[in-house]
Amino acid sequence: MSTLKPLQIDVVSDVVCPWCYIGKHRIESALALVPDVPVKLNFRPFFLNPWVPREGISRDDYLTQKFGSVEAYKGIAGRVVAAASEEGLLYKPELVARQPNTTDCHRLILWAEAIGKAPEMKQRLMELYFRDGGDLTDVNVLVQAAADIGLDADDVRKRLATDEDVARVSADAQEAAEKGISGVPTYVFAQKYAVSGAQDPNLLARAIRQVSAEINAQAAE
Repeated sequence: MSTLKPLQIDVVSDVVCPWCYIGKHRIESALALVPDVPVKLNFRPFFLNPWVPREGISRDDYLTQKFGSVEAYKGIAGRVVAAASEEGLLYKPELVARQPNTTDCHRLILWAEAIGKAPEMKQRLMELYFRDGGDLTDVNVLVQAAADIGLDADDVRKRLATDEDVARVSADAQEAAEKGISGVPTYVFAQKYAVSGAQDPNLLARAIRQVSAEINAQAAE
């Protein structure tokens, strides 16, 4: 019996993007619909707000710069909160006090990938931010998040104090932008087909099955 070649899916997203929070849940729901299709899921960095400084800025300043005012975001937030709730996710925008630059978050996801825990690391950071209003600019919050999923706290603290993998994360995010990815989440199937937006799990499941069949048919030729 021939074994199927795993389908590579690159999820290009940012931890402070609410649709990426929803989109992560939807791609995982999609995978549950096609348990017979082998998939290699990778999380790739994207900077939703590359202009935010490394130390972060206050949430009110951020909302004013991005949406014109704090009030202007409330209508948008309501729709996203409702969409998250439909997925069983909590988004409490009123708890978020600080807008981070996500370079360090993406470094943690990269380091978690080395122990096969990138999805868990991404989920933990997103839950901290969207559900708990956690300050992702606080090194203690980041170290604790890393420890929560099984990384060594002291090791992570030391590495965060250096520039280790800053250039790599920045280059990966830049590569996504150069490939024309401007909206996230974007799912890239087999490095050739891109689907943008937090799509319905059924649609994603169909795409997974279709592209997997195609790459396996090519491999069999």
